[in-house]
Amino acid sequence: MKLLLASQSPRRKELLSSLGFDFEVVTIDCEEIIPDDMAIENAAAYLSQLKANSFRPLEAGEVLLTADTVVALNNQILGKPKDEADAQHMLRLLSGKTHQVYTGITIQTVDQVFTETDVADVELDEISNEEIDYYITHYKPFDKAGSYGIQEWLGMAKIKKLSGSFYTIMGLPTHLVYKILKEI
Repeated sequence: MKLLLASQSPRRKELLSSLGFDFEVVTIDCEEIIPDDMAIENAAAYLSQLKANSFRPLEAGEVLLTADTVVALNNQILGKPKDEADAQHMLRLLSGKTHQVYTGITIQTVDQVFTETDVADVELDEISNEEIDYYITHYKPFDKAGSYGIQEWLGMAKIKKLSGSFYTIMGLPTHLVYKILKEI
């Protein structure tokens, strides 16, 4: 089996490696647009499938893994911030509230496709404007859905409660990935 990870995320690379899998990182160029009428709980799986469908045809023995993470608050998706002001706005919205993190994965072979979504609830403590500015300045969360990474300062200092997998919030539901790859 030749495992192909279609992600530039250093977190996904680290997690997949920590699971004990050897893999090659590949690039997929695809426009990630979620249909307006799509339910939020389906968006991450939709995007992971969209990425998988945008890749070249697989060869025998190849396994493609794609993933996408969506942060949602009050039925609104908080994507990757466009700039510092957008990141500040998102973190103010999340401050003191519980939100959902959905990570969808698609694992595909020549003749099989597995798509799964895992969800976790995250309750954040209040975050002051000074703390938001500190976090953005020191951690530059511009490549992260919802403008934060659970494994960074904000996650350590401000998460009050989790319900679900830490790794799903980090961007890869490792328990699902492991289970499916072992079946293949």
